[in-house]
Amino acid sequence: MEKIKIIHNPYSARWKSGKRKSELVDALNKAGLEFDLEQSQHKGHGIELAAKAVKEGYKTIVAAGGDGTLGDVINGMMEGVGDGKMPKFGVMPMGTGNDLVANLGLPSDLDGAAKVIATGITKDLDLCQVNDRYFINNAGIGLEPYTTTVQENIKSIHGILRYVIALLISILKNPQWTMHLEWEDGEYHGPVTLVSISNGARTGGVFYTVPHADLFDGKLTFTFGYIKTRLGILKVLPKILKPEEGNISEHPVITEKDTRWLKVRIEEGSPAHTDGELISYNIHELSYQILPGKVPVIVGE
Repeated sequence: MEKIKIIHNPYSARWKSGKRKSELVDALNKAGLEFDLEQSQHKGHGIELAAKAVKEGYKTIVAAGGDGTLGDVINGMMEGVGDGKMPKFGVMPMGTGNDLVANLGLPSDLDGAAKVIATGITKDLDLCQVNDRYFINNAGIGLEPYTTTVQENIKSIHGILRYVIALLISILKNPQWTMHLEWEDGEYHGPVTLVSISNGARTGGVFYTVPHADLFDGKLTFTFGYIKTRLGILKVLPKILKPEEGNISEHPVITEKDTRWLKVRIEEGSPAHTDGELISYNIHELSYQILPGKVPVIVGE
């Protein structure tokens, strides 16, 4: 059996991932996998390790961490592959949300995930790009990443509660932006509260900001809307917890669209994120596109 490369982020799930290294190794061994494991040591190191693994000729690269780790590994793989063939991509879920795993319907436990990787069976997953950054599940501008900037300053609370408190603080501040959005068959110019661009439907562990996103349809799906008042935002919030009937796309102030590309200009500048990781605190222009079927993700039988 050919060796695979494991890139483990010990800092995922607020450093809990590092304490689970032996559990990770045991699961890989039980699945009969031969592997080389490296741990990322600093921000962006996962990108470097993945690019190096591609250049060293590994045919399968596995990200062990959360959604941000997956995003880094994918960016490194794209950097390393150039015009060549993309290696197989596997996931060992060790983050807080593990949204891509949920959207793919893959096992959330390490033993189950390792067994899937051992099959080597893939499906061609769409990949998204914004400017010079790739993302695999979700990106956002406006209220969503603004909340992340608030969350960074909350040190004593962790997990989903930390995000909820940050969201409530953000709503009280009620930030608004003036944006020009242009996509394949439409455009919008005016006030905006949030824009969420997705490959997968679930994000943040429990949220469905783009409920009809599909990982394999060859399209970006995005939602945007302007919600004028704090009370209005609070009324919309329960809908982002619903993947089906009563979801956010059914609210009259929210628009949901499919497209192959999206261009956004923001007059005031806005924070922006990809796969839950801030890529800018204040960006004015973003260009999104879809790369259909770019990533051979291991999904098992």
